[in-house]
Amino acid sequence: MLVEGLIAVAAAGGGAIVQAAATDAWAGMRNGVARILGRGDTGREQAELERLDQTRAELESAGDGAGAERMQTVLVTRWQTRLEMLLEELPEGERQQVAAELRGLVEQARSQASAQSTHNDFGNATFTDSQVLGCGTQNNTINR
Repeated sequence: MLVEGLIAVAAAGGGAIVQAAATDAWAGMRNGVARILGRGDTGREQAELERLDQTRAELESAGDGAGAERMQTVLVTRWQTRLEMLLEELPEGERQQVAAELRGLVEQARSQASAQSTHNDFGNATFTDSQVLGCGTQNNTINR
């Protein structure tokens, strides 16, 4: 049975995989996760790449709204479980190494997501027939 810290790493990994699937962080996350789960076996690594591609396809086909949220929850749980199973089967020394690699991938994905985010503060601004255009994550704050 895994200790709480390793379960948290697996949970963060599952969440990061699903969140990265729709961002520029996907290629790095995809390859890193496949490498970790493949454990040096190229056939196993290829199978993991296919699973990861299936995850992205499922997210894209889910669209927006409640259905997409349910799909994200299912996929996060699926990847968390896969990562927990991997960590459980590894010897202690290797388990810690894999957990560290996984933490690194999660941090890399988070930093790339932060770099793609834009924050706009419209305090004390006046808008008449205005538009805010952009792409990616936008956090708009309007203080009145």
